[in-house]
Amino acid sequence: MRKLYSIYIFLLFSFSGLSQNDTLSFPEALKIHLRKYNIQSDDAYNNRDLERGQILFDSLVTHHLVGTQFEDYTLKKINKKKIKLSSFKKPLFILTYATWCIPSEGEIPALNRLAQKFSDEVQFIVLFWDKKHLVQKVAREFDQHITVCYANESYKNDAVIVAHLKHTLGLPTSFFLNENLQVVNIRRGGAQPDSNSSYDKAFSMNYSIFRNGLSSLLINRNLDDDPDYLQN
Repeated sequence: MRKLYSIYIFLLFSFSGLSQNDTLSFPEALKIHLRKYNIQSDDAYNNRDLERGQILFDSLVTHHLVGTQFEDYTLKKINKKKIKLSSFKKPLFILTYATWCIPSEGEIPALNRLAQKFSDEVQFIVLFWDKKHLVQKVAREFDQHITVCYANESYKNDAVIVAHLKHTLGLPTSFFLNENLQVVNIRRGGAQPDSNSSYDKAFSMNYSIFRNGLSSLLINRNLDDDPDYLQN
């Protein structure tokens, strides 16, 4: 089954070439570099070398994915409206989730706080790899400044976005794109506080991780006086 799915993804990537400006597309970069990364990453995690696994991920992003051109995917919003990424007209922070992947304590509140502060400059999108009725149950947990969307293998028009974003770098994953849909940064999701961490500590850890990712989009904004960040 895994072999068949790999062939399926390869065929999808084969139709994703260079952009109009001859910038390497994000799917094309994955097609070129993902297999080698997966082999090395699987070896690292099988040996429980989490540090090397993170180094390999950061290297893939920095050397091969930053600067590539994202596809102008069409997203399905919870309110039944469809919207293209390009229609937002500003930098994007896309965080992929699944309803069966439980966020750490303080993760959603930290994301909500950041959206309240920076939604004028950055479009916040949470993309669930789930069916609509499952996403509707959790969508209310997110602030009104966050656009909640969904995609799933069972929906006929979602095959490409699922193959490009879900079955490549896993989830949760944070994608930071500039207003031209070029990749500025890619990170894993929120923090992983231990079970003994207080809510305040968990919130601060998640806020710091998401805020540091956002700094790559807000390069002209002085974030040093952010009171929530200063508490970390």
